[in-house]
Amino acid sequence: MRSYNMSEKLQKVLARAGVGSRREMERWIEQGRMSVDGKRARIGDRIEAYQVVRVDGRVVTTGKAAGRCRVLLYHKPENEICTRSDPAGRPTVFDHLPRLRQGRWIVVGRLDINTTGLLLLTTDGELANRLMHPSTEIEREYAVRVLGKVDESALRQLQAGVSLDDGLARFETIRDQGGEGANHWYHVTLKEGRKREVRNLWQAIGVKVSRLIRVRYGPVSLPRSLRAGKWHELDRAVVARLRAAVSMGVASSRHKPFRWDGSKTQRHATRSPPGR
Repeated sequence: MRSYNMSEKLQKVLARAGVGSRREMERWIEQGRMSVDGKRARIGDRIEAYQVVRVDGRVVTTGKAAGRCRVLLYHKPENEICTRSDPAGRPTVFDHLPRLRQGRWIVVGRLDINTTGLLLLTTDGELANRLMHPSTEIEREYAVRVLGKVDESALRQLQAGVSLDDGLARFETIRDQGGEGANHWYHVTLKEGRKREVRNLWQAIGVKVSRLIRVRYGPVSLPRSLRAGKWHELDRAVVARLRAAVSMGVASSRHKPFRWDGSKTQRHATRSPPGR
């Protein structure tokens, strides 16, 4: 993260430091969990580099030491959830990730429990916020298996727009990928990430989705060689493309991308280049 000489909004600084997304930071401020120089923080507060920020009483590093932008690509399997913990004891994607000495992994665009495929996680809350924000229109691509082939008029309707409970939605593109027997595959893209949007669009025209896989998020694709439940860390060149996609500059980083040596202690990683 770059150092800053001018004051910036508290939630933006904390997001960039990897404490959490901007929205999450705003909730924490409203809940009274944050203070600046010993005083309770409020929405709209701006801070400078020398000020001391605490979350739940603990000092948070917000300067250069917090500025190591790391991004993981995780192949999410079915039956894992994208929250940090679950009262029901279900497995979460965080169970498989490398531990951080500072900051935490932030999910970029959650997948529901039955959806598999590409999941990005980053230590940079500002990057996560921009990648998910509707205004950046980052394209997501999904492989969708449905029961039976859908007629052309229904496909045109999905691209023209379908009214859902949370407003009008549509696919940017739909590509027929064929299939065998009763199952048929399509690849679809869209530029927003509403909850269960892909499933709800197909359901709106009376078609049931039997399998859903996210295969691309912006410029990053799911490698064919990356098995479910495994992750790899994106190298600097790929992270730079990801940041450029949301108009962010190059992040300073002393951290070298993880390289797998095949040992059991590193069994959760592979080093396959992005591409599908």
